[in-house]
Amino acid sequence: MTEKPINTLFTQDLRVLNMGLESFSSTLTGMGVQSTHVDWSPPARGSRELLNALDSLSGVQAKIQAANDKAHEIILKGKPELVDIGIAEDVIPGMRKNLFLHAGPPITWERMCGPMKGAVIGGLLFEGMAVNREEAEELAASGEIDFSPCHHHSTVGPMAGIVTASMPVWIMKNKVYGNSAYATLNEGLGKVLRYGAFSEEVIEKLTWMKEELAPVLKAALKLHGPIDMKNIIAQVLQMGDEGHNRNRAGTSLIIRELAPHLVMLNEKKEVLSKIFTFMHLNDHFFLNLSMPACKCIIDAARDIEWSSVITAMSRSGTDFGIRVSGLGDQWFVAPAPRVDGLYLPGFSEKDAAPDIGDSVITETVGIGGFAMAAAPAIVKFVGGSPEDAVQFTRNMYEITGVENNIFQIPALDFRGTPTAIDILKIAETGIFPVINTGIAHKDPGVGMVGAGLVKPPEDCFYDAVKAFAEKYGT
Repeated sequence: MTEKPINTLFTQDLRVLNMGLESFSSTLTGMGVQSTHVDWSPPARGSRELLNALDSLSGVQAKIQAANDKAHEIILKGKPELVDIGIAEDVIPGMRKNLFLHAGPPITWERMCGPMKGAVIGGLLFEGMAVNREEAEELAASGEIDFSPCHHHSTVGPMAGIVTASMPVWIMKNKVYGNSAYATLNEGLGKVLRYGAFSEEVIEKLTWMKEELAPVLKAALKLHGPIDMKNIIAQVLQMGDEGHNRNRAGTSLIIRELAPHLVMLNEKKEVLSKIFTFMHLNDHFFLNLSMPACKCIIDAARDIEWSSVITAMSRSGTDFGIRVSGLGDQWFVAPAPRVDGLYLPGFSEKDAAPDIGDSVITETVGIGGFAMAAAPAIVKFVGGSPEDAVQFTRNMYEITGVENNIFQIPALDFRGTPTAIDILKIAETGIFPVINTGIAHKDPGVGMVGAGLVKPPEDCFYDAVKAFAEKYGT
């Protein structure tokens, strides 16, 4: 009689494939058993409500796919060009003196986190609408200042994202579809307005940027002509940047583009030297160019009926919100999560504000966290290992609809970056967008304390899926 396989199970070395709780696999490994853990979860996290929502869409998959194909085409064909620098009040739609734009979904002064309040205070000081912190806080709470998301005005802002009327802004134009996007000029790292700092030195730098830096760069850009930002982003991915938290190559390329024209201006050597030094010492200078470039690309794919492509992700330090092409301007919001990161000396997790900023616009078009495989050195800034960076990118192919035809990753044999996040694929796989980000101090006035990785809250994505099913499901 042949012995049954079950009887020989414990007479040979075991090789275990574990699905579910990772602790089971860890325990076996600790006992010397070869165990491979599979990171698996049931579709729609096993929620009957979500499964019903997905089931209701099964009969209209062709319509959804056709709409998403249209969105993919728009995203891939988009061509953002840097065309000018202007003053926010003159160029941003709907901008006015008493309107402050901010990162994230809509929020009131009372609900703002510490760094956003700090940035509002700094904005009021910069605009001359208040003379000290106390006066600024009183004015911000009075109802005389209106607050609106940057995203509602074709604008994006890193961290707190505060944009005021007299700030200079980059002007980005989508050459193919005609839409525009805007962002302020980057101040650098440390104690800066976007991280909630508002000291005298912060205001002095903002004033210099408005009165000297922006006019000189504007003049050089006029001599240069439009700059093809899509081509530059493609280059930076080949050079070790990912376009969100690592921007050394991007900043260098922008300096190379502008330098021949800067030196042709009728400016004092001291002025030009200060500008060159400022850009050279500010590796994040390119961030405020990559963000509106991505905004310019993705905004052209908004408001496509039946499309499940995400057109905005953003955080206010209080809320994390997303918008979906086929659901118009509606925000789906959940509490902003904490960042798992590396901290500057003297700071720790207890000092950190929750996740904040519009900079995750980069991930919607396939760069940033989605392109970390192109930037292994990013892990020294946000944590993890080079192997983690590669795996993060590989995972993102599971929740996106297309591989980018321009943004490519050398380490993946020049595979296109995962592009166009699909809420339905997120619900089906249980995989969420990977985001790398800076960390602001929780209190107003302090500034940057670190950088790291963050997992977005599930509920805003699942709420969007349910709303999508309610609108389009059968």
